[in-house]
Amino acid sequence: MFFKIKSFGLTGLNAFPVTAEIETSKDLPDFQIIGLADAAVRECRERMKSAFRSSKLSFPEERVIVNLAPADVKKTGTVHDLSIAMAIAMTQGWIRGCDTERSAFIGEVSLGGEVRGVRGVLPMTILAREQGITDIYVPEENAAEASVVDGVNVYGVNCLRQMIEHFSIGGRLTVQPKYTPADEELKHTADFCDIKGQELAKRALEVAASGGHNALLIGPPGSGKSMLAKALPSILPRMTFEEAIAATNVYSVAGEIDPKHPLVSERPFRSPHHTVSTAGLSGGGSVPRPGEISLAHNGVLFLDELPEFSRNALEILRQPLEDGKVTISRAAGSVTYPSSFMLVAAMNPCPCGYYGHPTRKCTCNRKKVETYLSKISGPMLDRIDINVEAASVEFEDLSSGRKAEPSEAIRERVQAARDIQNRRYEGTPVTCNAKLTPDMMSEVCVMTDSAKTALRRVFEAYGMSARAYDKVLKVARTIADLDRSDVIDTKHIIEATGYRTLDKKYWSQ
Repeated sequence: MFFKIKSFGLTGLNAFPVTAEIETSKDLPDFQIIGLADAAVRECRERMKSAFRSSKLSFPEERVIVNLAPADVKKTGTVHDLSIAMAIAMTQGWIRGCDTERSAFIGEVSLGGEVRGVRGVLPMTILAREQGITDIYVPEENAAEASVVDGVNVYGVNCLRQMIEHFSIGGRLTVQPKYTPADEELKHTADFCDIKGQELAKRALEVAASGGHNALLIGPPGSGKSMLAKALPSILPRMTFEEAIAATNVYSVAGEIDPKHPLVSERPFRSPHHTVSTAGLSGGGSVPRPGEISLAHNGVLFLDELPEFSRNALEILRQPLEDGKVTISRAAGSVTYPSSFMLVAAMNPCPCGYYGHPTRKCTCNRKKVETYLSKISGPMLDRIDINVEAASVEFEDLSSGRKAEPSEAIRERVQAARDIQNRRYEGTPVTCNAKLTPDMMSEVCVMTDSAKTALRRVFEAYGMSARAYDKVLKVARTIADLDRSDVIDTKHIIEATGYRTLDKKYWSQ
């Protein structure tokens, strides 16, 4: 007997179709799995035998060969178990009414016959729809995740016997309702109204959030840098459905999906400790998994105490900040993960934290300060659009009972500016001003004559690089969007250049 059952595999973030081909013959009992399968796939032989026994189902007493096609592509993990189990059941004549051309099966089968969740169900379901699959059978804990994809009937399976009885008896499985995130899921722990003072830093973060710009907060200990960064998610613009799917894809592959809330509907906020390894940031492993910079895709990567991160870890960020993706190469091949994120960093101006403080004396000598600041390379600093000082908060601000502007009000302005950008860049790969490509700059960043003169003066006075020039222009475009202005005016250039001069204070010693 010969049957074929459809499934899917995963390489990095890319799913690919797999067909489990099974052939049985009246020879000595044997069970072989071929098709460039790794150890986890080959171990499926023992899982299948035990699962069928535990489910009180007879396992074929004949020669069984399963080929996972295409046979020249490496298969990894346990995702093919359910398709192999389905193929075995078909050889026994238990399956009726299954359209094998329009059905696919994904999941791990345990020794006891339970169907366990696997990583990467969302990208595999998206490919299933593109391949014309109408019914997909996945582990019950992955069913909500798969249901966010339109046009596919998703069935959650909790055990092997339940799936087989669904086809032999009928009515054992029902279509998973489509998952829709509720508004009450969008909750934040920090609000800008709870932060005293720091009006300049708040404005800078509002501009950063509006245009997706990278930002660096510099200030003494206790000035509220970390609190400002942690309140940033409360003013970020809403994710589009396409952005949510792209972020969820990464979390699905990384195995970090919350079964109760399977769609990443809030922009990710990742805050790794400064002891994180380079592999922890960029991703890695024998089967490469996404790192922090990919898990921050379409969200924020916050690096607190920036100079404490290793030099190698910081330099790894340079390419993803420019390209919006990271490639991990291994002997078996390479995978590419998306990593389009806002970088927000915080740091002290020196090891003791009080260099340049108006009232506290700095205990560091000049050499110590220079060594500390030199941990942030020039090319890395050049990739940060906005530098802002978070000065010590005055007593009057701390003791005042007046509430600051709430995040909700700021978020409305940010969302309005981002809506302008969404309309402007519709139909292009650009999603916000920070991602503007050089060929679009002249068309999008139109300046008045006075603004152009102001930018020329600043460019010459500060000896800006070409990259710094582009950064200033992009930030000015965002400030103009916040003002709902079609053209960039002088005041927009002045504010944007103000966010680029702090490096001259600290790094030009």
